[in-house]
Amino acid sequence: MARKTVKRVKTGSLERRFSLARAGILAGARYATTSAGGLFTSADKREARRRENLSERARELVDELGQLKGSVVKIGQMMALFGEHFLPEEVTAALHTLENSTTALEWPAVEKHLKQQLGTVKLSELDVDPEPLGAASLGQVHRARRKSDGRELVLKIQYPGVADAIDSDMRALVRLLKLSRLVPITEQFNQWLDEVRAMLGREVDYDLEAHTTRHFREALLDDPRFVVPEVFGDYSTHNILCLSYEEGVHISDPSVTELSQERRNFLGRAIMELCCREVFEWDKMQTDPNFGNYLMRVAEDGRDQIVLLDFGAIRDFDDEVLGPGREMIRAAWYHDTDRLVGAMRALGFLSGDVPKRLLDDFAALCFEAIEALQDPDRFPPPPSVVNERGEYLWGESNLPNRVMNRASRTALSVHFDVPPKEFIFLFRKLLGAYTFLHVIKAQVRGNTILEPFVHMREESDQAIVAQKLSKSTGNQ
Repeated sequence: MARKTVKRVKTGSLERRFSLARAGILAGARYATTSAGGLFTSADKREARRRENLSERARELVDELGQLKGSVVKIGQMMALFGEHFLPEEVTAALHTLENSTTALEWPAVEKHLKQQLGTVKLSELDVDPEPLGAASLGQVHRARRKSDGRELVLKIQYPGVADAIDSDMRALVRLLKLSRLVPITEQFNQWLDEVRAMLGREVDYDLEAHTTRHFREALLDDPRFVVPEVFGDYSTHNILCLSYEEGVHISDPSVTELSQERRNFLGRAIMELCCREVFEWDKMQTDPNFGNYLMRVAEDGRDQIVLLDFGAIRDFDDEVLGPGREMIRAAWYHDTDRLVGAMRALGFLSGDVPKRLLDDFAALCFEAIEALQDPDRFPPPPSVVNERGEYLWGESNLPNRVMNRASRTALSVHFDVPPKEFIFLFRKLLGAYTFLHVIKAQVRGNTILEPFVHMREESDQAIVAQKLSKSTGNQ
């Protein structure tokens, strides 16, 4: 079936502002009108109607955003992914439906863009498939073949003008949210907008992505479990990224899910060890735990591999912020409440005096969250998720749901500040790895994965936490 296409991407500031402003005004007006209609109903009915109204207006707003390609769609997706702590849940739920558009840019426009970026001579060295492999909010991917040697390549092509439209899209989106009255514009919200802007800037920086891709390719060169595409600089520019074409299937493909238990365990261990290396060794983290960033290469000889894709969301972290995050993991691993609280305070997670009962509740939450990586002999998980060999049954575990249910039962909001973005990135990273092992139903002793990493930088991270706590105490 032919993919739906458009002739051009709207990147003009005026037309995009007009579309967004119209959506915001309409949503705000409808929200105000329907809210006013409930003034004389009971408080319970009024609250239910308010939530239903908010949800409906948010869906209308998201539908309007989905009509525009480019950074505004990506902004909405990022806000959904990282915005639970400052957005109304009705707005977050609506934003989660904002999928990457499958509408692609027509080939004549793409070809013209390629000629401008690569030049006619360089482009003539390639045979580019006019039908895209995939299309998203910021660009699309085309398969290509180098004529001189038949090398299979892919061209990641950023839509013309998208990078230049980021700032105007951000300003327009903030105006839209104000007009729609759907989101309280708080200091935390503004801080997150700054972070979204920075994240988006990295995603459209193909020079940075090329550098990061080369870094990971070099770091994993001697690890046969992973494949990282090769960057071809001759056919790359600020807006075009040329990579080797890598075969593979989605993680949920039957050829993966029907592998033997041993082979699925191998893949699960590999992805969790990669997560640990990013956090404890490299200070570089893939902040987008999307299954679209992985391909599985199932081998006839049983030497299966994981293809790593899309390094645009890789984020560098300073030890000053990631160190306390690692200390939270260690504290949970040791079941050390005092150490956990110290790391949280160092991260700026706690405000004022917090009752011991709440701290104990939160510590129990963290201890449970890391049960899959614990030594089952020291801290046994529920019997239903561990086999006779002490291997954690990732496919049988409902750990994320249990953690979220426990979190919802604890009255933490008064004493716990909006989590630092570094903590949320770390949480997302671990959740992504957990979900990967859940999907392939791995059976692995998690402690044998984490234990080799948990002592890395331990003393220096403890020193960072102690310094931050001392500084915080001195400022009080």
